Amino acid sequence: MDNTGFDFYKLETFMTDRQRRVRDAVREFVQSEVLPNINPYWDRAEFPREVVMKMRDLDPPIVGGIIRGWGSAGLDPLEMGLVMYELAKGDGSISTFYGVQSGLAMGSIGLLGSDEQRERWLPGMARLEKIGAFGLTEPDHGSDATSIETSAVRDGDDYILNGEKRWIGNASIADVLIIWARDEEGGIGGFVIEDPQHVEGVEICDLQGKIAKRGVLNAHITLRNVRVPAENRLAKTRSFADIGKVLTIGRVGVAWEAAGVAAGAFEHALTYARERKQFGRPIASFQLIQQKLAEMATEVTLMQLMCFQLSQLLGAGQITPGMASMAKYNNARKARYVAALARETMGGNGILIENHVARLFTDAEAVYTYEGTNEVQLLLLARELTGIDALA
Repeated sequence: MDNTGFDFYKLETFMTDRQRRVRDAVREFVQSEVLPNINPYWDRAEFPREVVMKMRDLDPPIVGGIIRGWGSAGLDPLEMGLVMYELAKGDGSISTFYGVQSGLAMGSIGLLGSDEQRERWLPGMARLEKIGAFGLTEPDHGSDATSIETSAVRDGDDYILNGEKRWIGNASIADVLIIWARDEEGGIGGFVIEDPQHVEGVEICDLQGKIAKRGVLNAHITLRNVRVPAENRLAKTRSFADIGKVLTIGRVGVAWEAAGVAAGAFEHALTYARERKQFGRPIASFQLIQQKLAEMATEVTLMQLMCFQLSQLLGAGQITPGMASMAKYNNARKARYVAALARETMGGNGILIENHVARLFTDAEAVYTYEGTNEVQLLLLARELTGIDALA
């Protein structure tokens, strides 16, 4: 596959010059910085800081996603999706870092913070001088995140936080950690802990032994009587519905990410099939391999089309949570299928990370589960279709 990327239905022709520029800048970054350097980090389960920090030099800028102002990139929804797609084609850990930084963390502050809070935190985050993390999931509350047990009790000019969080991306390297907790009135608030590694009562321990997303750090967090200034409660957070606004946009990004993982695996497999010879000819000439390639191409195209329209709906203000859930459900499921076919196409070479598909194959497993399992996405979609909440 050449450097133009797979675009069978010519979606590029419907992009603006600016959208193509954003895509091309990220694509070049992946080709020149991510693919040549990512494997040792993945092998060591180490955060690729040196690679990630080069994102801030991209032109047009991408950090901050769709947030406008406060030094953020101000991307349109399609540009944001294309960034996630191109990053995920290279490596899922890189795209996850970007999604947490620009989407979940900066997005929470941008959507739910006051102007003073935005001015306080977003410019440094947009320059990657400050790393963000988003602490929602708990050891006993993943799919039922509405049942948050972490507590926030007002004490004078502070809140006192107690509880645990788990699977929190970027937490051990974060400068700005957003903890979602329940207050005395039963409301949900987002509480920003600055420089959390040095705050009394905060314990952050990276999870070990992951088979997927090995280049992004996920942590277990314990909070024991942690004091957070009341002014650090995001101004517009009162209920889980506020978190839902962030998660809906996040799921758009994850739908694009899943499409990117699938497209990256397919493109590697197609190149390999054209070049790999067995029985005196390229394996791409055999019918069974051609079937796999045609299947992958079709699924990737369908994912691209769904994502493209989803971004148009987001930009027009017409998106619903069910729409985002449908795309996340479909694309995460199909990414596993495409990555598996790509691995099969490459035979034994498909399990070597030097050929890249092995990383994407395992990353597809993580995408299938995070930001809402596929079972939960189905129920959220069905709730919107029927008006009946099966989780109630």
